[in-house]
Amino acid sequence: MHYLFKKKKSLWLRNMSDHKNGMPEDRTWPELKLPDLLYTDTVRELHAAIEKEWDSLWRSACQTAAGRALWKHVVHDPLAEVLAGETYMRSLYDKIKKDRLNNAREISGVILAVRTLWFDSKLEAALNAFDGGEAQVVLLGAGMDARAYRLSCLKETNVFEVDFPEVLQTKTTILQASAESTNEHQHLMMTAKSLTRVAADIRDSDWLEKLQMSGFVPEKNTVWVLEGILYYLSHSHAMEVLKIIADYCTLTHTVLLADFMNKPSTTLSNSMFHFYSDWPDHLLPSLGFSDVKLSQIGDPDAHFGLLHDPLNLFNKLRSLPRSLQTHPDDGTPCCRLYLVQASGSPNQKIPNRGNSP
Repeated sequence: MHYLFKKKKSLWLRNMSDHKNGMPEDRTWPELKLPDLLYTDTVRELHAAIEKEWDSLWRSACQTAAGRALWKHVVHDPLAEVLAGETYMRSLYDKIKKDRLNNAREISGVILAVRTLWFDSKLEAALNAFDGGEAQVVLLGAGMDARAYRLSCLKETNVFEVDFPEVLQTKTTILQASAESTNEHQHLMMTAKSLTRVAADIRDSDWLEKLQMSGFVPEKNTVWVLEGILYYLSHSHAMEVLKIIADYCTLTHTVLLADFMNKPSTTLSNSMFHFYSDWPDHLLPSLGFSDVKLSQIGDPDAHFGLLHDPLNLFNKLRSLPRSLQTHPDDGTPCCRLYLVQASGSPNQKIPNRGNSP
């Protein structure tokens, strides 16, 4: 999504070593080399249709894949390039190249790389916490996500991808084309125990029914992954989705992994971003989650060695109280992205958080 690549030119830094902004220390910049598969007729036609027919929400799935592909020195996702497509790969590549030439404090896509690594690490930890019991993972708004093909922690887990029918069909066709390519075949070995794609719009009332009809077991330990999706929903739709997930805490061990925008962040694109929460760590206990942990980009569990510079945008925001809506130095909006892990299970006591500040 566009928010993930946004940065402030005023924060660019001259003469800064590359390891501080998350890129390799090698100063040489290789030319972008795209896989041959992107130039086959089938894949080219699919990505041409994406650019012509998909709206900004659907296209954000390809932008996310491009970010994972171009940050491959920290994110392992061999399928990301072909899922992103040439247009989004070249667009982000040019931004990254420009940032490096200008020694920018924040390199384009770094927030996406950190977010991906945070979700990966928390997903693995959540599955390990189930102590070997059967588990399932539900990716709501899965887009071009390829975790079922790249995370070994899913080897005993049933994975469900939920998204618009057109998005999942395009993704499936691209992956089928990749499977038929000799050079790419090794990348298509699924690491999850099973993968089921569920064509549904989570704004509709029947998405949960479709999920259950596809094999989702309500009583089984579940990790719900909502990466880069909540803020695209209206307030009522987002709250309904969160309430549905929270209700499962009364049935089984339930873990929610999600990212939340605060209110100022939605001003980055009023036409795209709608739902926000300034205090998701207070909202989620009120819905039924008993344990909630919140991180910001740059926190100890949310930087992965990519954000060492204390003066970059994310570290400057972390030093300010979360209640501030505008920066006291320059009056710019304090746009924050919260990474939140929430969990609950039967008979667990929900702490009294009191009123939100």
